[in-house]
Amino acid sequence: MTQAADVSAGVALIDAVPILRSFDEAKAKAFYVGLLGFKIDWEHRFRPDYPLYMQVSRDGLRLHVSEHHGDATPGSTTDVYVRNLDALKAELAARGSHARIERGPNPNMRVLSLWDPFGNRLRFAEVAGSASAPMPKGYSAPNA
Repeated sequence: MTQAADVSAGVALIDAVPILRSFDEAKAKAFYVGLLGFKIDWEHRFRPDYPLYMQVSRDGLRLHVSEHHGDATPGSTTDVYVRNLDALKAELAARGSHARIERGPNPNMRVLSLWDPFGNRLRFAEVAGSASAPMPKGYSAPNA
């Protein structure tokens, strides 16, 4: 066993929570809660007149939305893997979205992309097929 393996024994990477930059509380809530159907788990401000930092969630997915300068870069992309992309598209269309489902970079992937009011892109992706399927053209994996 290598020294690196000894050091990382017992480590488990559990979860990631993207932070998305926001510039307007009302617009952020209209997009994440009103359009996407997330719920607000909590909101934080150091003082009433300070920038908002909040967590929204839906079906176990958590996102942090921050008005704080330096927390995140506007124009970021977050990939969100989903089941039943067609139902999500129909739900969003009922709320006024005109987003379309397109083919992703993987031939077994379909993607519905939405941009929040601050230029952040959320790519909702559904992948069909098994994990043992061959990699698409142009992809490679390190040698084991």
